[in-house]
Amino acid sequence: MDIKEAIRSRHSVRQFKDTPIEDAAKTRLNEVIEECNQESGHHFQLICDDPGCFNNFLAHYGKFKNVRNYIAIVASTLPNDYEESCGYFGEKVVLEAQMLGLNTCWVGGTFSKGKCKAKIAEGEKLVAVIAIGYGENQGAVHTSKPMEKLCTVPESEMPDWFKEGVEAALMAPTAINQQKFVIELRDGVANIMSKKGPFCRVDLGIVAYNFEAASGHEIARVSAKLKR
Repeated sequence: MDIKEAIRSRHSVRQFKDTPIEDAAKTRLNEVIEECNQESGHHFQLICDDPGCFNNFLAHYGKFKNVRNYIAIVASTLPNDYEESCGYFGEKVVLEAQMLGLNTCWVGGTFSKGKCKAKIAEGEKLVAVIAIGYGENQGAVHTSKPMEKLCTVPESEMPDWFKEGVEAALMAPTAINQQKFVIELRDGVANIMSKKGPFCRVDLGIVAYNFEAASGHEIARVSAKLKR
């Protein structure tokens, strides 16, 4: 499976088998997490065999089952764009997990922050967690808004690389499937902007990573409320 196949096949999974993550997969995940931490300055951590983080009412309400492993998205809050950066690098880990045969789910609120075993230093913040493991199923395709609602460029005028990036962006997970972003093409450079909403800045980073991974082109990320 390559990165484009991982983007297409990856769907949110909330019910997991009671099966430990294989040692080789753990090793690779920790390598990727360390690479992301080195590049971003964050403190992401893979936590295994900890059922407590998802043993609360909200997790049951969110229909989570057998979540014993998760990636704690612990951010350095020094950069102004730390939330976008968390989404960007977190999605990199998510797609690596998919290529390793694992399933994932981004989780912003339906877990117990007080029971999370991640180490959080001064100047750091637990932004989210990513449930990870071997799913009871492969998840379902989320309903996406039409391309013309999320992109200002008519499909007939899109360069091939840009279209590939937009299609991958539409497959990106966003909080409550809100998809509050718009992608533009200015002077041959892709640009993404976000409206306001819960976890929108994290979503922006997730969407940007999908676009770049599929298109091979960098995207300018702009956090700004669009005029309605």
